[in-house]
Amino acid sequence: MKNGFRTGLLALAILSAPGIAQQSGVSFSHKDWEVVCDNTLTCRAAGYTSEDGIGGSVLFTRQAGANTAVSGEVMLAEMSESDVMPEKLTLWINDQPAGEVKSEKEGWTLSAIQTQGIITAVKGSGKVEFKGGPDPFVLSGDGAYAVLLKMDDVQGRLGTPGALTKKGDKPESNVRVAVPAPVIHPVKPEKSQERPLTAPELAVLKPKLLATLNEDGDCDRIQPTEDEEAEKISLTPLDDAHSLISALCWRAAYNEGKGYWVVDSKLEGKPELITVSGSDHDVGKIYMSQKGRGLGDCWGMASWIWDGETFRKSREATTGMCRNLHLGGTWDLPTWVADVKPAGKGNSAP
Repeated sequence: MKNGFRTGLLALAILSAPGIAQQSGVSFSHKDWEVVCDNTLTCRAAGYTSEDGIGGSVLFTRQAGANTAVSGEVMLAEMSESDVMPEKLTLWINDQPAGEVKSEKEGWTLSAIQTQGIITAVKGSGKVEFKGGPDPFVLSGDGAYAVLLKMDDVQGRLGTPGALTKKGDKPESNVRVAVPAPVIHPVKPEKSQERPLTAPELAVLKPKLLATLNEDGDCDRIQPTEDEEAEKISLTPLDDAHSLISALCWRAAYNEGKGYWVVDSKLEGKPELITVSGSDHDVGKIYMSQKGRGLGDCWGMASWIWDGETFRKSREATTGMCRNLHLGGTWDLPTWVADVKPAGKGNSAP
């Protein structure tokens, strides 16, 4: 499937074993709700209105570990600059006022009491409504219980007092602790120009590149049919020992994916495939940004950073369901985060 997120590359896997979140993240959706947990076991659950493009969305975020709180945010639909955001937004639960929602620069923040009130309502048959916005905003409860159950399961909270769904008397010490994010020390590559492979280099390297690919044609532009011309394959030196190989792998209606490989500068060893769905690279970083659909209201993103040996994945995320709420996407839902620490310069944001 090339017209949306590439299967197995951009679509976030729905994984049943909670422990897998430590390695690759967990994503699960049901009806109008979804949850995404990253490799540190921080989980984010988003709920939407039942009708696309109307109202908005709510996001609950909870870090791993015993006795951690759930934070809540609200995003109203805003598809154009002409949409005017209200000065006041009021939460109503079961047709009773539950207070004004605090306005922030990028959206609205729920109090702890409001957050718990919404969770209690949507996991049952309660009604949650936000009044004051440009459109009616009734939060759907369809799928909420299943998603909150998955969130509890991933974080090991089932049967504990802090569970959102199946509470019990198991001690909070049974709850999974947060997993440290992997540390990346970026290395700035040498300044060099990208150049096309020569014919002799291509003859040596192309079979090795093809050997790194799956059989489902995930880089069919460098292995064209008889009626097509092969895409140019380029080389960019990274240092004396390593080079970056790049080529256009696929093109679809509103996305295209570039392949990136790390090779030894003598082209003697086996290339290391980084991705076949990249968008660009610059100064030791490979980027990916792909639309979920042509409208541009949902995206998948990723990045990889050069550490002197390879490009290590520093981040992978989507913006949530394609619900016609925000151009550029509604939320930031990472499945993979890393702690990027430039040598001798302290920490930087992942």
